[in-house]
Amino acid sequence: MATASGGATFTGSISALYEAHLVPLLFEPYAADLAQRAAALAPQRVLELAAGTGVVTRALAALLPASVPITATDVSEPMLEVAKARGTSRPVMWQPADAMALPYADGAFDLVVCQFGVMFFPDKVQAFAQARRVLAPGGTLLFNVWDRLEANQLAATVSEVLAQLFPADPPRFMARTPHGYFDPVDIARDLSGAGFSATPQFETVARRSRASSARGPAVAYCQGTPMRNEIEARDRSKLGEATARAEAALTARFGAGPVDAAMRAHVVSITA
Repeated sequence: MATASGGATFTGSISALYEAHLVPLLFEPYAADLAQRAAALAPQRVLELAAGTGVVTRALAALLPASVPITATDVSEPMLEVAKARGTSRPVMWQPADAMALPYADGAFDLVVCQFGVMFFPDKVQAFAQARRVLAPGGTLLFNVWDRLEANQLAATVSEVLAQLFPADPPRFMARTPHGYFDPVDIARDLSGAGFSATPQFETVARRSRASSARGPAVAYCQGTPMRNEIEARDRSKLGEATARAEAALTARFGAGPVDAAMRAHVVSITA
């Protein structure tokens, strides 16, 4: 769940909570999966889009040879500052960049990677076209997207709670953006519209989302994502209540102890 131009806003405070709570809760298992797929391609020049706070970047840096340069980008400088502070096992080039207007030469990379970022691109065809432009012939675009909201138990539970808290105007961030771009038909159409002629490959990957208690996921979703902006836009005084209600609902669903919830995503790859 990273950022792109024109997408959701990740402020400094949200970025820190995102790294502390959401990364271990949701993103680390999929980062390991994506990095392993990337390493299997044996790339020589890697560009990461919408790198966020660097969970995939760290995994790539650990798996790829030190001779393979990694350029990690995000339009949100607060997210990149958290990523740089967290660091990587070897040098990485961090650079603010808009996925829809990449500042790189044609054919500059043989692998473009993006974890849970394409859903935030306001113009997905344009972003895919930019990825294709900077890929060398035969290079690969590799990315993942969340499956539908109902297949991801934590996000679905919190969304239900917030709809009850704000029945006249439910916050729809989760359904609209992170879980709003999951249909392979739509994704294949946009890739074709961006100039890719190969057939995209799709694989559905199920993982478990684990936390020591319901409090962590409640804070993660209500305060560590742009859902917080939607809650505060409706009633700034209710952020604490929204978090408490989310915690209670998660406890009711998963128990008072550790949380173990289903999550599901699609991994997409296509050759330029």
